[in-house]
Order: sequence, then C-alpha cells, then structure tokens
Amino acid sequence: MVGLINWILNFFTFVIFARVILSFVFQLSGGRPHPIIISIYQLVFQITEPILGPIRRSLPAFGGLDFSPMVVLIILILLREVVNAAL
Repeated sequence: MVGLINWILNFFTFVIFARVILSFVFQLSGGRPHPIIISIYQLVFQITEPILGPIRRSLPAFGGLDFSPMVVLIILILLREVVNAAL
C-alpha cells in the first residue's frame, strides 16, 4: 500500500515538473508549436489542473507569476515524508 502511494506521489511530482517545463517550451516555440507538444501539454494540463487550479485560486497574485506548482510540490514532499514515516 505504501509503495502505491509513493508511486502516485512520484507520478504527480513528475507530471507537475513536466507542466512547468512544457509551459516554458510552449512560450519559446512561438505562435505555432509542434502538434505533438500541444498534445502532450493538453494531457499534462488535464492531469494537473484539478490539483493546481484550486491552489492557484487561493494564492494571491504575484505579478503574473504562478507559484501553485511550487506549493503543490511542497505538499507532495510533505505527504511523502508522512507516508514514509508511517512505516
């Protein structure tokens, strides 16, 4: 059971990092990114938005910067520590 929870937490950590990286790639690719990048970004967006959206709405605005991925990553790290301490 603990292994499954750790796998899920690692998966979400990876997907959030992928979203952050893809957001930079998306901006750097200009007005017409490659269709594969668009498809991957849409998939990652669908996976992460249910988690990042509520946190983004509850955080105050920081001049256009989105700190919700950082907050979620901190929460995931804390959850991983709690799960591993329960062993």
